[in-house]
Amino acid sequence: MGTGAAALGRAALVAALVLLYYGFSIGITFYNKWLMKSFPFPLLATLLHLLLIFALSALSRAVLRFRSGRPPPTLSWAEWLRRAAPAALSTSLDIGLSNWSFLYVTVSLYTMTKSSAILFILLFSLLFKLEEMRVQLVLVVVLIAGGLFMFTYKSTQFNTQGFMLVLCASFLGGVRWTLTQILMQKAELGLQNPIDIMFHLQPLMFLVLFPLFAVFEGLPLSVSERLFHVREAGVMFCMVGKLLLGGILAFGLGFSEFLLVSRTSSLTLSIAGIFKEICVLFLATHLLGDRLSLLNWLGFAVCLSGISLHVILKAVNSKGEKTLNLHKETCSEPDLELLLHHTEHREEEEEDVGSLQQH
Repeated sequence: MGTGAAALGRAALVAALVLLYYGFSIGITFYNKWLMKSFPFPLLATLLHLLLIFALSALSRAVLRFRSGRPPPTLSWAEWLRRAAPAALSTSLDIGLSNWSFLYVTVSLYTMTKSSAILFILLFSLLFKLEEMRVQLVLVVVLIAGGLFMFTYKSTQFNTQGFMLVLCASFLGGVRWTLTQILMQKAELGLQNPIDIMFHLQPLMFLVLFPLFAVFEGLPLSVSERLFHVREAGVMFCMVGKLLLGGILAFGLGFSEFLLVSRTSSLTLSIAGIFKEICVLFLATHLLGDRLSLLNWLGFAVCLSGISLHVILKAVNSKGEKTLNLHKETCSEPDLELLLHHTEHREEEEEDVGSLQQH
């Protein structure tokens, strides 16, 4: 009876965490599309979100320090520039271009194209020797690339400029998550907690993105009635509130992903991500009027099959690694890794982490 109640409680916890992750992840996708309709300055919006995420991360670190009595990890200036700068560069451009694309593409096209990030993640994982070349990986690449081609082929709402922005963002996403994985796996840096990662990356991301904002949005923004030349204070406060909402959603997304991985496993997050894509497309067609043909839906199904195969392969490899770890006589504390939407981290469950730490 006790075992059944514990299993039921664990299932309820997992469901709650998945729903929390869905709320932030799906919410920020539709938020970005909604915001661009009334505030067509995606780079400025991204900069403001970065500032808010940095502030919330700093506040979270202060609370954790107060509760634990231990200072949070802080990189030196040299380590900050040498270790964090490459990840910050790719991350800022990934997010900036993604938000920029919402001026041109539908939510369904954005969602489908961003799924191709796995192609670039695999490419850079092979390049940095985080993955070994296998026939299964080639099949994954073929399925995802083929599905993306079918989805965009003769699409009635296809926009070349927006598609190229999302595709570039997906490419940078592959670089981003590979570099972030390497950064989080370096135990000597102590950046296993994504709050610490966000705290260290946001200032560099702001500096990288600001020149692009100045070039592409500086002049149009200075004469826009939506912000600097606004005539009513109420309109100004409403716009500021909309921008603050995006920063809160972005911070909540990173935090909810961390909670889901730490309480369950990154495999759970991968599976949840697959169903999230289905939910986004379903909502986009019913709420925003996105039009998809039968070929588009077939392409989406093919792409999801490739992503699902990749998740299955990671699960099988993870079980093999755990079996080998059980035979080791010495145990060391592993890094707690965060797998964001379609990333390439190892699938480690919280119970395994806890048992290793007790040794």
